[in-house]
Amino acid sequence: MSLLSTSARLMLSVVGCLLAAAAYTAPAFTLAQVRDYAFPDNLVAAANSSHVAWTVNDKGRRNVWVATGPRFDARQLTAYDRDDGQEITNLSLSADGAHVVYVRGGEHGGSWDRSVPANPLSHPAGTRVEILSVPISGGVPRVLAEGDHPEISPNGRQVAFLKDGGIWSVPIDGSMHAQPLLNLRGEVAALQWSPQGDRLAFVSYRSSHSLIGIYTDQHTPVLWLAPTVAHDDAPRWSPDGRSVAFIRRPGSGGPPPPAMEYETGSWQIWVGDAQTGTARMLWDSGSELRDSWSGYFEWASGRIVFQSYRDGWQHLYSLPEAGGAPLLLTPGDFMVEHVALSADRRTLVFDANAGSDKDDVDRRHVYRVPIDRSQMQALSSGDGLEWSPVLTADNHAVYFTATDQRPPTLAARSLMGGAVQPFARQLVPDAYPARALLTPRRVSFRAQDGVMVSGQLFEPKGGAGQRPAVVYIHGGPSRQMLLGWHSMESYANDYVLNQYLASRGYVVLSVNYRLSIGYGHPFQFPAEAGALGAAEYRDIQAAGRYLQALPGVDPRRIGVYGGSYGGYLTAMALAHDSDLFAAGVDINGVHDWTVEYSQLLSRKRYEQPPGLKRALAVAWQSSPVSAVDQWTSPVLFIHGDDDRNVLVSQTVDMARRLQLKGVAQQTLLLVDETHSILRYANVLAVNQAIADFFERQFERRR
Repeated sequence: MSLLSTSARLMLSVVGCLLAAAAYTAPAFTLAQVRDYAFPDNLVAAANSSHVAWTVNDKGRRNVWVATGPRFDARQLTAYDRDDGQEITNLSLSADGAHVVYVRGGEHGGSWDRSVPANPLSHPAGTRVEILSVPISGGVPRVLAEGDHPEISPNGRQVAFLKDGGIWSVPIDGSMHAQPLLNLRGEVAALQWSPQGDRLAFVSYRSSHSLIGIYTDQHTPVLWLAPTVAHDDAPRWSPDGRSVAFIRRPGSGGPPPPAMEYETGSWQIWVGDAQTGTARMLWDSGSELRDSWSGYFEWASGRIVFQSYRDGWQHLYSLPEAGGAPLLLTPGDFMVEHVALSADRRTLVFDANAGSDKDDVDRRHVYRVPIDRSQMQALSSGDGLEWSPVLTADNHAVYFTATDQRPPTLAARSLMGGAVQPFARQLVPDAYPARALLTPRRVSFRAQDGVMVSGQLFEPKGGAGQRPAVVYIHGGPSRQMLLGWHSMESYANDYVLNQYLASRGYVVLSVNYRLSIGYGHPFQFPAEAGALGAAEYRDIQAAGRYLQALPGVDPRRIGVYGGSYGGYLTAMALAHDSDLFAAGVDINGVHDWTVEYSQLLSRKRYEQPPGLKRALAVAWQSSPVSAVDQWTSPVLFIHGDDDRNVLVSQTVDMARRLQLKGVAQQTLLLVDETHSILRYANVLAVNQAIADFFERQFERRR
């Protein structure tokens, strides 16, 4: 028999619970403190100098920064001082580095209306999308024109840009008003100056097909390169300016493809004569799904360089400009992501999830490779992350760098040898709580159907008792969360939020579910995923069960959150497994895939895609709305009502359904905000709302 009375045992139990609670709720830092860094992005280099430029978002104050080799002393060039939600994109440097040109405004991360002004501050006067120029030596930026997608001429004097579906031009110093150059049928895009600066190649999108055109002057008719009933895209000039390479894909139409299958994206490389307009096919990709065009495409020195999944991994290839077999430049079980070509067009620099450490599959390191040999050379390594490299004219590779505890700064390394040269360290304050952050651990677990899934586990230190846990689901879905800061600002913010939740005592599991990049073609393009069967949701179920089985995790207090595609999978988790996921935060998620099939239901022609009826049924069953009757767990919905990726009506509809069902819910509507959450104040509000929601829900279940 115990010598302690019942009341004494109860008191000790209560004290023990309080001590355990204190151990995992005592914050090492606040949300504001862990977000107190400036995020760098959009790194570019001048073609003929050692100047580099990039953008910095410091608590919503977005500015352009520059540095010059070989010292690379970083300095802020512009002086925007408000958190007004106006992004800076399309950053470029003139060849001599004398001028910086950029676009301010819009929502370039959107799926539609990218060049339409965004106004998340709800300013009564509205906003604009403007092209600006500023000397690299300093000064007040000059507004060149309203427009988008500027391209600086090789001599650095003119800027061509897009406006009202046509091409315009303006002096880079703003000494004259912008003038229209081209106004034809179709929507113009993809401007490319010739190396001599005397002509502009462009794409004219005309709904069912698209054409490559060459503009010379106001008196010369546009030269069309081998026009036909195809989608031509991505014009790239030869170094001598005599030819233009481009991508050719089938035009729209033909028998409607099966509704329950991936549509293959076969493509060809064509080369057109810039004087006569004649063209010839250089290479055909093939018709398998992995042959689809996957991104990078450039005319190098004597060779054409492109990315492809031909061997099951997204790699770099090159082929002779005269034709022949492609050469695999980057063999191995890894993915090439961001790529840049040197000014002499002989060297490629890129980042990849490659390295000697098995955990490098969830990192990025920088490499270089010549365009004509499979001789990769690592320019960075270790347990940090490096991404988005560029090459300066004096042969310095410059890139972003971070670790699991230090936010992103920049570094340079000479291709001639020597040590890595860090710079722009002022982007991270001295008081930043880096040492209080956890080092996430790479873990793997198996889904119910046998697929092996990877993720990063954030495990709090110390404490006792059973902790709450959270599954984090990234968006995209073609993204990959990493063992440290992410190259995309929104996912870098999610990494920070996961660190904050861990500091509050949560065990957090960030899941790279199937459809994620970085693990090869079969994993990124699985059968029966998304609207075709939601196979990837099995990975989220497996993540929840993995947490349930961890010692020290309270199986009754497992939450789930994510944004965009992650919001969709969060809603799937709550609709199908409320017994597993006790609460969730759904940020701008998709809830009804059949809305995406609305164009198929319009029946504009007699012929319908094979399997359409079954596809609609599967899409409905793959949607959270189809399982709303099983949804019992409380949810917080967050959505911006100027979302240009996922219609806010998706959240409005689901919120109404749950309201009628009596499910506990909260909503945070971000008025005039976009999918990217452009204002820093809104980012902080969202982060705090997520943390507070889980705190309240799990406190009730303690």
